[in-house]
Amino acid sequence: MRGSLGPAVAPERINVMTPWLGADEVAAVAAAIESGWIAQGPRVAEFEARFAAATGAENAVAVSSCTTALHLSLIVAGVARGDDVIVPSLSFIATTNAVMYVGANPVFADVDPATGNLTAETVRAVLTPQTTAVVLVHQAGIPADASAVRATCEPRGIVVIEDAACAAGSTSYGYQVAGSAAIAAWSFHPRKLITTGEGGMLTTANPEWASRARRLREHAMSVSAADRHLNAFSSAEEYLEVGFNYRMTDLQAAIGIVQLEKLPAMVRRRREIAATYQHAFAGIPGLRTVVDPPDAESNFQAFWIELRPPYPLDRESLLAHLAVHGISARRGIMAVHRQPAYKGHPCAPLPVTDRLTDNTLILPVYHHMTDDEQQRVIDAVRIPVPRP
Repeated sequence: MRGSLGPAVAPERINVMTPWLGADEVAAVAAAIESGWIAQGPRVAEFEARFAAATGAENAVAVSSCTTALHLSLIVAGVARGDDVIVPSLSFIATTNAVMYVGANPVFADVDPATGNLTAETVRAVLTPQTTAVVLVHQAGIPADASAVRATCEPRGIVVIEDAACAAGSTSYGYQVAGSAAIAAWSFHPRKLITTGEGGMLTTANPEWASRARRLREHAMSVSAADRHLNAFSSAEEYLEVGFNYRMTDLQAAIGIVQLEKLPAMVRRRREIAATYQHAFAGIPGLRTVVDPPDAESNFQAFWIELRPPYPLDRESLLAHLAVHGISARRGIMAVHRQPAYKGHPCAPLPVTDRLTDNTLILPVYHHMTDDEQQRVIDAVRIPVPRP
């Protein structure tokens, strides 16, 4: 039902995110089709090389999604059935699901209240003798303190797998987030800055891990499909282990190459939008905005706010209020330990995770958001409907 402050005529909807796609991406896909390469081929290889260079990674392996990149990361890092793997509950469910795919046990850790990320302290609190890996998420593009987590884990022989799904373009201490990771997974879903529709990337400093991931994404064939097509006569392939069909297509990679060129501009514009939100909401009692961690700069893949009294609306009421004004917002990041799929899964108390998932929401941010659109969002948040 429309509130007393609702507009007389429904305004044009403001989406929470809209990909920046245009004629250049259309031309790139057309060129890929005309070339005859539409499955995994030379454009995938080019995208991998360009992405590795952009992130500072030594090796990049394109795959079908970030979820499949996480799955392969766990396999090549040697995580086995029965191992404990520390994950944040405050993350999209794929982070935890990938651990289950390899038969390992997800161990939920709490997060920092300012960033929503795991910390060295929250990881240490749930370490077990069976811990072999930590999946460190750079949540919503906010850089986690990876160096501190690595310092805690690596002397214990625990691999840190960085879930950088949202983090392309974010930096920490002047370096690209996850570029120096032992292994990392990235997403190109439309909610991310760079999109290929669906798709992902695995990056790693370990050439053997990269080589095995390349085989595994292609049914573990000893000879890639691209190499077979390039040769009129090739030796029969062998299947060296149980593999997967986790390939990216050249059509997707063609889009990704164009998108990667746009990344610096995307980050600049999102940071401008985030700064405007931060300034506009400063001093509002009970409203806290996400900010950059020390010595880091976020790409602000998502801009979230936390609501607590005396702000006059709770999260659900503000979402409804924004919807009346034609503004699409989203609930904050989910808590996996509260989802039906993980009902009964043992975990320690997660008070910060519970607080953030119950009291945060994500506001619209996208590259071509206009000043007028952002002002509509600001006005709606600053003038909430009073509680009845």
